[in-house]
Amino acid sequence: MRQPLPDAWYCVGQSAALRGGGGKAMRAVSLNGEQIVIGRGPNGAPFALRDRCPHRGMALSKGRFDGQTLMCPFHGWRFGTDGHCREVPTLSTHDAADFSRIAVQRFPVRESAGFVWVNPTPQASGAAPALPELDFEPAGSLVVELEVEASFDLTTLSLVDPGHVAFVHDSWWFRPSKELREKVKTFQPVEHGFVMTSHATTKSSPVYRLLGGVPEVEIEFRLPGVRLERIRAGLKRVANYTFATPLSENRTMLTNALYWSMPALNLLKPIARPLMRQFLTQDQQVLQHAQAGLDRKPTMVLLGDGDLPSQWYFRLKREALEAARAGRAFVNPLERRVLRWRS
Repeated sequence: MRQPLPDAWYCVGQSAALRGGGGKAMRAVSLNGEQIVIGRGPNGAPFALRDRCPHRGMALSKGRFDGQTLMCPFHGWRFGTDGHCREVPTLSTHDAADFSRIAVQRFPVRESAGFVWVNPTPQASGAAPALPELDFEPAGSLVVELEVEASFDLTTLSLVDPGHVAFVHDSWWFRPSKELREKVKTFQPVEHGFVMTSHATTKSSPVYRLLGGVPEVEIEFRLPGVRLERIRAGLKRVANYTFATPLSENRTMLTNALYWSMPALNLLKPIARPLMRQFLTQDQQVLQHAQAGLDRKPTMVLLGDGDLPSQWYFRLKREALEAARAGRAFVNPLERRVLRWRS
């Protein structure tokens, strides 16, 4: 239960990062302790390989990629984007060695919502939670990434914890009112997660005021660590997506992606970027301090309706693990419920 789900899709970077250099760009990424190199194959589709040459362990990401093969910088071994060894240039014509069966581990990889997603299970079951998608064509977007020195579980809990907002994100531009208010929201289960059903939100926030009208907000959480906030105001659309990616045991990447349908909002990107980073940095700092406390005593006391979504996360995770172990379909254990808390 303390490990991230093995059969799930995790965000490992933006799709745009693999478009440079005439399709010859590649990146080294970490995923739950595994070192992976990602790039685009000859057909433009992304690939994900273990970032380790089987010869002497050299990182393939340190070598060159010509759009067809990755060349290890140590001895020049070449591997196709399917992971199979294509050439061992140091072999003599008299050498009987057969390299045709040598291959680098390949991982399932997909693209969605402008990001590259990798499943760390080489033989993915097909039962993994669905990838996040957009239900509108964005006129612009903004992405901020921040590494957190905290476990994946603790970081993911911040995505479903409504109680911390009033104390951690107490900024004038996000939460101008300092008064705690009673919140009453309806939650219901969805595939591999739960959703705070669509509701009219307050117009006091400067962020929502930009949209005009009475914005409707829906917030969904789904395994393994995905928060999807969808905002509608008439024909206007805004989506605020946050993804948690386990880098190692106590290192997690938080990725926040903001999308909008109104071209005029592109003018605000220079202002919005530092505000988004400030928001994520607030989470980063408090999570790192909390992790230090959990390292000393790894127990939590979850209390009241405001902590129920955190308990739901662990129930969903347990069900996913048990379903995979038993070879059966995932069955969401949650039920529709109204929650009340102050924030």
